[in-house]
Amino acid sequence: MRAESWHPDWLHTHRTELSMEGAWRGVETQHIAASMKLVDSLEEFDLLEQMLEESKPPAVPTHTPKHFLLLSPFRYFPQHSSRFRPGQQSGLWYGASTLQGACSEIAYWRMRFILDSAGLTSGGALVTEHTFYQATVRGQAINLMEAPWVDLSHLWKHPTDYSGTHKLTEAAIQAGVQWIQYESVRAPSCALAAVFTPDALIGDQVEIEGSKQEWICKASRDTVFMRSKDGVMKFEWHE
Repeated sequence: MRAESWHPDWLHTHRTELSMEGAWRGVETQHIAASMKLVDSLEEFDLLEQMLEESKPPAVPTHTPKHFLLLSPFRYFPQHSSRFRPGQQSGLWYGASTLQGACSEIAYWRMRFILDSAGLTSGGALVTEHTFYQATVRGQAINLMEAPWVDLSHLWKHPTDYSGTHKLTEAAIQAGVQWIQYESVRAPSCALAAVFTPDALIGDQVEIEGSKQEWICKASRDTVFMRSKDGVMKFEWHE
């Protein structure tokens, strides 16, 4: 019989210093085009961006200065739940060990957005722009892809029920765990990272800016197409 929960001691006996080098994360960049529509000059654009920045929630304090892309997820409290974050709680930094894994996550959430939006489920498509970048994840972690955690993969990989992972997150944070490594549901065998604190993220201005890739995404209720703006890479995902 499969175990239905983990032992609390595992959060200490099976916690380790773990790294994911060059983890990929994708973020939507549509807001730049939207802001441009509202201004008539670059000076006005800079002023508008400054005003928007000042209206955002404050950044989470960190032990060392961090690139804004590493801090952004922790500033907001999204209404919807994700695998390791209940709704209306502070966001997490999700990353993938491969670019394809990061594309898979973007594709899934684009499709979810369409299916949850009444005005888009009648067959319309949504076109968005995304920036992918890399950072290193390093800190105290548990690895759900290894024993004994992997024996409970039916909890960590459930397609819709996140109650098991939410309970694990709460206990892990209380135990001082900084991030969790787990296997992607959308891109099997790809390792993903759910990071609870920006202090577990490493990447300076040069490294992050140098890794950036710009992509275009077209999503419908059953298919997502993505292509890098330079035309070199592409990705396709079907429900």
